[in-house]
Amino acid sequence: MENLYLTIVLAPLVGSIVAGFFGARIGRAGAHWVCILGVGISAALSLLVVARFLSGDLEPFNQAVYTWAVSDGIRFEIGFLVDRLTALMMAVVTFVSLMVHIYTIGYMADDDHNWPHESLAGRNSYQRFFSYISLFTFSMLMLVMSNNFLQLFFGWEAVGLVSYLLIGFWSTRESAIFANMKAFLVNRVGDFGFLLGIAAIAAYFGSLDYAEVFAAAPGLADVQVALFGGVSLLTLICILLFIGAMGKSAQMPLHVWLPDSMEGPTPISALIHAATMVTAGIFMVSRMSPLYELSEAALSFVLIIGATTAFLMGLVGLVQNDIKRVVAYSTLSQLGYMVAALGASAYAAGIFHLMTHAFFKALLFLAAGSVIIALHHNQDIRSMGGIRRYMPITWLTSLIGSLALIGFPGFSGFFSKDAIIEAVGASHAFGATYAWVLLTVGVFVTALYSFRMYFLVFHGQPRMDEHARSHLHESPWVVTVPLILLAIPSVFIGWYAVEPVLFGDWFDGAIHVAHGHDTLEHMAEHYHGQWAMILHGLKAPPFYLAMGGLALAAYVYWLLQRRNPNIDADLQRRAGPLATILENKYGFDDFNQRVFAGGSRGIGRVLWQTGDRRIIDDGVVNGSARTVGLLAARVRHIQTGFLYHYAIAMIVGLIVLLTVFVTL
Repeated sequence: MENLYLTIVLAPLVGSIVAGFFGARIGRAGAHWVCILGVGISAALSLLVVARFLSGDLEPFNQAVYTWAVSDGIRFEIGFLVDRLTALMMAVVTFVSLMVHIYTIGYMADDDHNWPHESLAGRNSYQRFFSYISLFTFSMLMLVMSNNFLQLFFGWEAVGLVSYLLIGFWSTRESAIFANMKAFLVNRVGDFGFLLGIAAIAAYFGSLDYAEVFAAAPGLADVQVALFGGVSLLTLICILLFIGAMGKSAQMPLHVWLPDSMEGPTPISALIHAATMVTAGIFMVSRMSPLYELSEAALSFVLIIGATTAFLMGLVGLVQNDIKRVVAYSTLSQLGYMVAALGASAYAAGIFHLMTHAFFKALLFLAAGSVIIALHHNQDIRSMGGIRRYMPITWLTSLIGSLALIGFPGFSGFFSKDAIIEAVGASHAFGATYAWVLLTVGVFVTALYSFRMYFLVFHGQPRMDEHARSHLHESPWVVTVPLILLAIPSVFIGWYAVEPVLFGDWFDGAIHVAHGHDTLEHMAEHYHGQWAMILHGLKAPPFYLAMGGLALAAYVYWLLQRRNPNIDADLQRRAGPLATILENKYGFDDFNQRVFAGGSRGIGRVLWQTGDRRIIDDGVVNGSARTVGLLAARVRHIQTGFLYHYAIAMIVGLIVLLTVFVTL
């Protein structure tokens, strides 16, 4: 099995290397085929691994494949842990990545137009983009398949590095450079906490191997660290690790990078924000469940952060006019749902929503890209409308993705989102009631912003210019086929996965839940099949709130918008200060720009003017030169050129020396 797992990891890396180093020789077709082949092999083998786990003829694999170094008894290794949690992540990551690779052929076909004519950076950009997304897939696989913290950190940083390259791919655009630098710096803040958490594990556990750390954790549950008057060691470690997850999975206040990352090409929006980078934090916390279950404080911290992010970021999505940014804020909100599930110890529900969300959110991003292609890269939903009759496949798949997102009964998002809300409601953790209220009300907000975008884009009268409307047509098959293939699991995956993943034994041995925390166990006692779950959901508040949000969106943005095409702008104007707060995204960006960015520049300016110019240049460098000059100007008067002056000086010097000698 070791060779099989190595093939899954290395196939995308080989494709990336070939496309990256030999792209000019093999051309566009050679680059996309070698990368698609590499990711396709990984996807096929990952699905084979899942199938073998389902059939029961495959045991979890936990083994080091390479020892890098041994220092003070700590082994630094590259190794694989492939259990059912890993297998599910591998299948989701590689399948979504394969769809994105195929889609990219159509989306990036005219990428030459995105570069200035004289730009050398635009040369072979198509091949370079495929190299990057294959490298991203390799990095994510290294992360989810790791069996130790060293490899986890390598994959963690690698996806961050490649996301930096992808977000700023159009490097001649100032906005893209600002966005990728912002993503890089914000993630460095989170990664600093993540690294401190790993360092604490190495210091106190004496190992970086998952199995050894998890086995030793109960024995250190009562250890206190002399920090802030005494803090539980495991609470400190779990919160530090979660700070890393807050950066990668864009939780408040480290969420600010994700909406700006829309500056990159749409395929990477789907790849980063659907099943890969932003879900790394969700996977990491689930993998670390044996540690988190020993800290009530850390679980409550996770729960409150997740619920707050889910609700507040959903509200911001109501006032966005860029089609990709609406979907981006939706991602922020849905990640909050996943994180809240982790805080309620419903890890299986969080991972289940990660899986369903990967399909329908990738679908929504790619459908948004299909619309952008048709409108010659116009992304403003206020300049769209009536696209349904021109792009029927994009319209239908977008509708499916939107229904899955709001948790419409029977769609995949229904099973996972309802499970999260019920699990949080059944939790006894501190902050659970607060979280349940926000997550429940958030269902209404999700339906409202989702169908606001849907109706403004696909229904009503066309609002684009005549030239754009005359050229509107459905996207080519390399764009529509991935949409169709992602729409299928967006509808059906919940039906097949809810029982084994949510209420079955799929995660036995992979995720640990303390007996008093297991909210899903209580829910499983009342589970009587998918249809019974749907009937139960039809009576619950989330269903009525979702339908209320959908109905309100239809009334305002479909019916009323026919009579008043500017109704969206009128509503935002009437909202007054509330709309301003949402448009300013609660002031996080302004605060960061003024306090952190401005403060850093201010400190740099002070250090430059005071430290560099005055102390170093004027004081040390120029000052030493002036001192030598002044001293030389005084001393040169001694050099008179008269012999009797030198004789007197020698006599005086001799007398002084003799006096000192006699005195001593």
